[in-house]
Amino acid sequence: MDGIRYAVFTDKSIRLLGKNQYTSNVESGSTRTEIKHWVELFFDVRVIAMNSHRLLGKARRMGRIMGQTMHYRRMIITLQPGYSIPPLRKKRT
Repeated sequence: MDGIRYAVFTDKSIRLLGKNQYTSNVESGSTRTEIKHWVELFFDVRVIAMNSHRLLGKARRMGRIMGQTMHYRRMIITLQPGYSIPPLRKKRT
């Protein structure tokens, strides 16, 4: 399943890591239960709660034609204490 696009690293998402909450952008058509089951199976963790909100795409102009970038959904996943998801980015040497 390719429902999760990528992890989000903003000021708020880094603050939420201290509360054992992880933020990622997912496909807009994915449901909460699909994402929950996928995270539990792939990372072998227990999910307590999931919060989500839909972010609309930005308007973009290409010459005379107005277009729009893709819509997406952002999920904030709360894990049980003792569980964690390893970092999704490479280490710098």
